[in-house]
Amino acid sequence: MNKKKIINDPVYGFITFPSELVYDIISEPVFQRLRRIKQLGLTEFVYPGANHTRFHHAIGAMHLMMKALDSLRKKGHHVWDIEYESACVAILLHDVGHGPFSHALEHSLLKNVAHEKISLTIMEVLNKKYEGSLSIAINMFKNEYHRPFFYQLISSQLDVDRLDYLRRDCFFTGVSEGTVASDRIINMMDLVDNELVLEEKGIYSIENFLNARRLMYWQVYLHKTAVSAEQMLISCIKRAQDLALSGVYVFASPALDTFLTQEISKDQLKDSVLEDFMNLDDMDVWGAIKVWATHEDFVLSLLSKNILNRQIQKIEIRNEPIQKLELEEIIKKIEKKLCLDASLSNYFLSQGVISNKAYISKGQSIKIKTKNNKLIDIAEASDLPNIKAMSKIVKKYYVSYPKVLDL
Repeated sequence: MNKKKIINDPVYGFITFPSELVYDIISEPVFQRLRRIKQLGLTEFVYPGANHTRFHHAIGAMHLMMKALDSLRKKGHHVWDIEYESACVAILLHDVGHGPFSHALEHSLLKNVAHEKISLTIMEVLNKKYEGSLSIAINMFKNEYHRPFFYQLISSQLDVDRLDYLRRDCFFTGVSEGTVASDRIINMMDLVDNELVLEEKGIYSIENFLNARRLMYWQVYLHKTAVSAEQMLISCIKRAQDLALSGVYVFASPALDTFLTQEISKDQLKDSVLEDFMNLDDMDVWGAIKVWATHEDFVLSLLSKNILNRQIQKIEIRNEPIQKLELEEIIKKIEKKLCLDASLSNYFLSQGVISNKAYISKGQSIKIKTKNNKLIDIAEASDLPNIKAMSKIVKKYYVSYPKVLDL
């Protein structure tokens, strides 16, 4: 079989596969499943063009990984072919553990299990199938490989994952403020003692990258309508789980049923449970919601109908936490308006915190290599006060409730 394929990507143009192993990984059902998982969850309710998938993103991130490694090779840094292939496999599979609607349901179907943990579990399953061919990729993914710059390219303050999703999400949402000069940033990458650094002449491209990330969080990832819609989806899944666990029949595909009728812990994520998760995607949830819209349970039915018809709850974003007394007043109004008791009214009230952290200087920071070969944190660059400002975590508080309430 000819495995030298080319993908025509709307963001980068033609993308090639670096090896037969990469082709085989892309052909795996668990990877093809990413075609059926939206990159931005319900953000399409705000930006109709945001229909791109985790499949798009994984392929794009692999493409940028290849460009980054090619650039480092041109600068005289040796990268073995097996390292090159393994880095491509690691970034290709970095998001394979995402469940339906990506981050929106990350902790709803599986309690307290991050998608990175599931990605690692799936990589280990594939490693057995391919007789150890993914061992180096797994070590890179876990930051256990002896050359740490590979992990930095996979997961850091300036990795190819972020470079792709910012540019891709900007393209599909039409939010031009998120545009980043990924090619220039990649060409400015260098290595010092096997650590990833940026040449000083690329410093303003990094400033633009961090600013673009901050803007994309407020305008896209944390857009208040998207936050409200995703909270409604979380409440809908929670109601379905609560009903199923109490013995009420709730329609679901076999894969989804596993996570509605059982409380799965991370220790149970193996064998048949893992197989069910690897068969789970957005379509399972959408199909269930369409059926739930006619369920005899009022709460599940109303939430499902509102999601299907984009009847999004009102949401308020504030600079200070919402007081307990105010939340109790909202619950009372929901009880009265929807004729529900307090326990059921809670499904229609969401409140929490959203935070924007464009750059975290502590830990794995972005290092700039000056012309005299000195390494400094980008936030310490004397003429870049914007980056120091972006290092501060900005928190905002939200409360979401039905629009029918007279508040």
